[in-house]
This record gives sequence, C-alpha cells and structure tokens, in this order.
Amino acid sequence: MSKAFRKFKAPILLGAGILFLVIGAFRGEVLVVLQKAVIICLECVGIG
Repeated sequence: MSKAFRKFKAPILLGAGILFLVIGAFRGEVLVVLQKAVIICLECVGIG
C-alpha cells in the first residue's frame, strides 16, 4: 500500500460515509431507522 493511499484513506472513507448518509436521507430511510429504534427501545423496557 502506498504512502499516498494511506494518507488519504480516512478522508475518502469519511466522504463516502457522509455521501451514503445523504443518499439515505433523500430516500426517506431516516423514518424507517427511527421506527426500528423505537421498537427496539420499547422491547428493552418490556412494553413492546
């Protein structure tokens, strides 16, 4: 692995992560994730 690749690996991965977050938000997946989080939380408490 070259030094240049190792130097720029973190910013590339960070940029890819931000890109995927934005794509998911535009697709409306934020609501799906929040719904699943609420269900999991309620199951942990013993209500759901």
